[in-house]
Amino acid sequence: MAAVRDVEIDPEGTFKYILVRLQRPGGGEQRDIVRGTKAAEFHNHIFEKVNPEMEKLGYECKCLGGGKIDHNSKDKKIRVFGLSTGYGKADHSVTVEILKKVYTDYEITWSDDKK
Repeated sequence: MAAVRDVEIDPEGTFKYILVRLQRPGGGEQRDIVRGTKAAEFHNHIFEKVNPEMEKLGYECKCLGGGKIDHNSKDKKIRVFGLSTGYGKADHSVTVEILKKVYTDYEITWSDDKK
């Protein structure tokens, strides 16, 4: 699982994101990752890109929910909020903990706000 990055998000802007659980078939080791991009019109577009990539590496994927990320790289701030109509709301507190592993010098917050 070390080959898979915890976080892949756009470097700037406000965009959709999903929280994905990776697992080896048959159980065992599992891990949650964050993926987000402005290129996705809908949350499922992100999952449709991630799922085949992870399957090639031998993982099963499950989308745990989604929301939005507002990434301000100049001020080193990330805000996690909102929800996915299709997947439901991700546990933003889990997302923030994963983001903090990568963006160690950022101020990272979350809320249940829609905007």
